[in-house]
Formats: sequence, C-alpha cells, structure tokens
Amino acid sequence: MTAAILALDQGTTSSRAILFDSAGTVLAVAQREFRQFYPQPGWVEHDAAEIWATQSAVMAEAIAKVPRVEIAAIGITNQRETTVVWDRETGVPVANAIVWQDRRTAAMCDALRGHEGLIRERTGLVLDAYFSGTKLRWLLDRTENHERLAFGTIDSWLVWNLTRGRTHITDVTNASRTMLFDIHRLQWDDELLALLGIPRSVLPEVRSSSEVYAATADGIPIAGIAGDQQASLFGQRCTRAGMAKNTYGTGSFVVMNTGTSAATSANGLLATIAWKLGDAALQYALEGSIFVTGAAVQWLRDGLRLIRTAADIEPLAASVPDSGGVVVVPAFTGLGTPHWDAYARGAILGITRGTTAAHIARATLESIALQTVDVLEAMQRDSGIALQELRVDGGASTNDLLMQIQADLAGIPVVRTRLAETTALGAASLAGLATGFYTDLDAQWQQDRVFIPQMPASQRASLLDAWHRAVGRAKGWIQA
Repeated sequence: MTAAILALDQGTTSSRAILFDSAGTVLAVAQREFRQFYPQPGWVEHDAAEIWATQSAVMAEAIAKVPRVEIAAIGITNQRETTVVWDRETGVPVANAIVWQDRRTAAMCDALRGHEGLIRERTGLVLDAYFSGTKLRWLLDRTENHERLAFGTIDSWLVWNLTRGRTHITDVTNASRTMLFDIHRLQWDDELLALLGIPRSVLPEVRSSSEVYAATADGIPIAGIAGDQQASLFGQRCTRAGMAKNTYGTGSFVVMNTGTSAATSANGLLATIAWKLGDAALQYALEGSIFVTGAAVQWLRDGLRLIRTAADIEPLAASVPDSGGVVVVPAFTGLGTPHWDAYARGAILGITRGTTAAHIARATLESIALQTVDVLEAMQRDSGIALQELRVDGGASTNDLLMQIQADLAGIPVVRTRLAETTALGAASLAGLATGFYTDLDAQWQQDRVFIPQMPASQRASLLDAWHRAVGRAKGWIQA
C-alpha cells in the first residue's frame, strides 16, 4: 500500500484534489471547474451543491489514479469568505453561495459606518462587503426558519458533507475572515453578532487548524483546515515573523507572518490569524487582499477575446518592450488593499491610436505586479520590516515575464517555489502534523527560480506614478 495525505483545494473557479506522499511529493491531481453566476453587476454566486459534487468527484478521481493507495488523513483548504447557508435537516443550501468577490452588501457596510473601530479592534479587519458577516446577514434577511439553518464558509460545507451532516465546524483562519470573530479571545463576538443581527445558533464550532476533527463515512480522519492564503503561507514555510508570500490566483493575496502578536495596520492591511497548530501558540499575519489579478487575464480571454488561452498572454505581452503608456486598473469588483473602495471600477487609460492588443496584455500583467507593490509597501510601513524577498506561488507564478516584472517593480528578489501546489501542500501538512504522518516539513520546500530586479529606478518610479494616477481616476467611479 502507498500511504498518502489527501488535500482538498476548493478554489473560486475549480475544485481540486491532490495526493501527497510521506516526502511531500505529488502523487496525483484531479481538477474540475464549476459555474460562475453573475445575476447583477457586482454580484458573484456559486452553486454550493455543485461545489460539493465537483469536490467529491475529484477526490474519487485522484484516488483512482494511485493503485493501492491508503489515505492517512484529509486536509482542507478553501476559498475564504464565500458564504453558504443550508438547512440542517435536509442539508440543502437555501440559496446560491455568495462569493468573496461579491459587492452586493456594500450599502449595508455603509450603514455600519461608525463601527469601524470596534470591527478592526476585535477582528483585525476593515468594514467591507468582502467578508462573510454582511453576506450572511443578507441571506438571513431572505430566509425563514433560522433555527434550522447552518452557516459556513466552504470548509464548513465540505466537512458537513464529508461527515454526512454529523460535524459543523470551521477553523480559526476561516473564522477570522467572517468579521464576526474576536481574533484575540478566539471566539465569536457577541457585540458584533448583535450589530449584524446574527443568531449564534447558525454558527459553526471553531477549532484549531491542525487536529483530528472527525472522520468521513469511510473512517478517514479529517485533520487539517486552513483558508487558502494561510495554507499557502504554511506551504511556503513562511514560519518566522517577517517572511512573506504572494499567491497569484483569481485574486492575489500577500501575507506576512507577524509571529505571536497581531499587528495593527494604519495602511489598510488586515490583521488575521495565520494558523493554530493544536494546542501550540497562535500565529498571526498581516494580509493584503487584491480582488482581481488572474481574473483580469481570464477577462482578456473570455471578455475581450484577445487571447485563446491564459498562457497566451505571456508571448503576446513579451512581443512589445513596454505597455506603450497604457495602464490597466482591473477594479472589476472594487479595490482591496490598501484602497478599500467598493465603488471603484475597471479602467484602461493612456490609449492612443498606436495601442495594440499586445500593449493591453502587457499593461494587464503590469497591473497584477503594481497592485502587489501597493500592498508590499503598505506591509513594510506597518510592520517596520524591510522585506528581503517575496515567495510566490499560484497559477500566474509560472509566467516568467510577470515574475520578472514583479521583481522589477517591487525592487526585491522574487522566489518561486519548485512545487506549484503550495496551498494544497499547506493543507496536507496541517493534516499530516495532526496525525503524525509528517514530522519534518522544511525539506518539502524547494526553490525553483529567483527573479532579480533589473529595471532602472527612474523607470520604476515613472510606472508607479502613472499607476497611482490611474487608480485615482478609477476610484469612486459608480458614484460619479
């Protein structure tokens, strides 16, 4: 028999299952995309039943790829903030899940102005429609029989289904993204629940990120849970204060380990829980959330049809030496860190008669890197730590041109890990630690390539200036 950890990586556009052996080597991967729903401008939904169906299918598919495999434990990592409400008796969702990108509760957040200080003090978060709290309130306002309902982020929904309704839990990392959880006392906050009118009865039990929570119907231990960005931070082995990573997915998320103390941000960053390993001390992090990065490339592919596949953007962008003065601000669902403007919208500026598809493609790649620079600079101001490097993962990290642009604009080396599956590896590691399957994790992280800054300082300053002017024009757009 081959012993393995099964990592479930439930993302924004696809469900994946990855099997890791005792050395942290990938044995098998299976992936299925699922539908995205956009019922109104700024609204984004998923069918939670379809998420479970695709996740269940890829679990079986990955296991079938490895003959005589024995699953030692399951680790879960998930898109965060996406909000599911279901009926405890039937297990059926009462409505589509509201996705983290969704902005429908921006006005609800506006009505809560004046409570920002309380929210930041208790949760480490800013008051924004991004988080689960107002999404849950929106669903409850349109649902009856609240005593029968269960709320969860996607991790909770998966565990509920894996255990056939026996277990309703979440972990501290996902709880810390709801805007309802006190990250210092590690409990749901009664004052915030009252502020949003959330009944405690719908909430899951909060557990650590690495422990045996329950077993599946087949008797496999579920032993690790972390939101995708915390799982990536753990998978990147950023286990010391001052280490940082960026994951390039649908959005991008820069996270810095701040140790056992929660940092206070004056620059729009989020203080969040990095992880809690069983009974060990809690680790905190600073996080910058960028709503649209990889999704901008998908837009070029599906919306503008400038490219046939996402990978086509690299040669197209590389066919021109620069963006020709074009700046793309991909604020399709508002702007996250450090701006937090729910009313910003996307813009393309600097277009001339000579602008080509290649210039727009290159400007789109630059927008991914420029948004990251905004977060890195805020992070260094808040922490007082000068970053020495940025560890990177996620789909777009395989784009060599983007990674070189990132190093040039950030002014620090960008280090790409050899294993692209760092988020899934983080989930597997958490489950493996809880069950004794893993003991030494450091050997699992290996460097693939380092991108060294090459851009002249004057060119970097010019690009950053144009970017900040363009962002200023995109802000507050739908109120204009």
